[in-house]
Amino acid sequence: MIKILHLSDIHMGSGFTHGRVNPETGLNTRLEDFVKTLSICIDRAISEQVDLVLFGGDAFPDATPPPYVQQAFAGQFRRLVDAQIPTVLLVGNHDQHSQGQGGASLCIYRTLGVPGVVVGDTLDTHNIQTRSGAIQVITLPWLTRSALMTRQETQGLSIGEINQLLTERLQVVLEGEIRRLDPDVPIVLLAHLMADNANLGAERFLAVGKGFTLPLSLLTRPCFDYVALGHVHRHQNLNKSNKPPVIYPGSIERVDFSEEKEDKGYVMVEVESGSAKWEFCPLSVRAFRTIEVDVSKTEDPLTAISKAVAKNNIEDAVVRLVYKLRSEQLDLIDNTSLQEILNPAHTYTIHPELVSQLARPRLPELSASSSIDPMDALKTYLNNREDLQDIANLMLEAAHNLLSPQEEELFDSADNEVSIINENTQLRLL
Repeated sequence: MIKILHLSDIHMGSGFTHGRVNPETGLNTRLEDFVKTLSICIDRAISEQVDLVLFGGDAFPDATPPPYVQQAFAGQFRRLVDAQIPTVLLVGNHDQHSQGQGGASLCIYRTLGVPGVVVGDTLDTHNIQTRSGAIQVITLPWLTRSALMTRQETQGLSIGEINQLLTERLQVVLEGEIRRLDPDVPIVLLAHLMADNANLGAERFLAVGKGFTLPLSLLTRPCFDYVALGHVHRHQNLNKSNKPPVIYPGSIERVDFSEEKEDKGYVMVEVESGSAKWEFCPLSVRAFRTIEVDVSKTEDPLTAISKAVAKNNIEDAVVRLVYKLRSEQLDLIDNTSLQEILNPAHTYTIHPELVSQLARPRLPELSASSSIDPMDALKTYLNNREDLQDIANLMLEAAHNLLSPQEEELFDSADNEVSIINENTQLRLL
């Protein structure tokens, strides 16, 4: 029996807007939250003496995190090296370089030859010897359409047709890996992908135009004893009634308010050839609280807001206060008093919303005579759309990606050609 700790989607260095600078360390408190939560996972791996740690991808928000963020991440995984626990670091979509040059943020571990650390940036099979025996891990990193097809091959095809053709090609490549496996040694598929029946979370918006959806049938092969997934931030088992378990552990911390009500955690797995047992282990992470109140019909809106806040436990939480009011009530709201009411929170944002769109003051930032950056314009727009607050940060990141010439440069520049699979597949990333 081989004991595995499976975690994913750390995104260390994200969500700084929901934190503040710790005067004692000089670090953003949200970075400290992520490091603390990751350390809990590493503590469990070491104390339980697990045989293997599987990381399902998305270590950082992007492939070029600041050095101090990389250091915080490396410091925790170094503890696994010291404990002689083999670790597989899979490349996710956020780990890939903007020009398609693989897992730039994770490949340093292979370059430095860190003992016991495998970087999964290609579709490949890794035979790993653990304290409890051998195990085979197939790594399937995040793949874009350009990973398996040229631009010319996709011309004239619908999105559905492209998705079907890509799935067929990947199935052939995966079959080649499966045929080389030893059926008497436990087999795990470690993949960063969007499954077609997953209960989508934050990554639904971030993956637009960059990847494709894979059918569950591709993952539920009888030869797999356990399928360890990454990418979707909400924990779920996609194959509840049959073998093998297909598990998203979810992210280990809340990235933004879209994950306000989701449990966060990791998965402990016991695998042997032919079977696997797993358990979701919740993590105690910082709470996110949205407080919505309509004070448009009250004569004392500030008191009404205070009462609404008092009904919630905001101590050390990341709080978003959204209140609706009439334009003539604006002078009745004292911002200093609002800040005092929200002071127990870790951090907070305040979003007033006028109940009448006709009464909404014109935004000077968006006037026809102003010269404004598209991203700034979007931020201003989203700040005044209460119904979009849950996905505001996701829309901003998606807009940022759309404004950068990623996909065109991948297809049009021959200099960007990079192999992402092993020599047996002969498939190229163009």
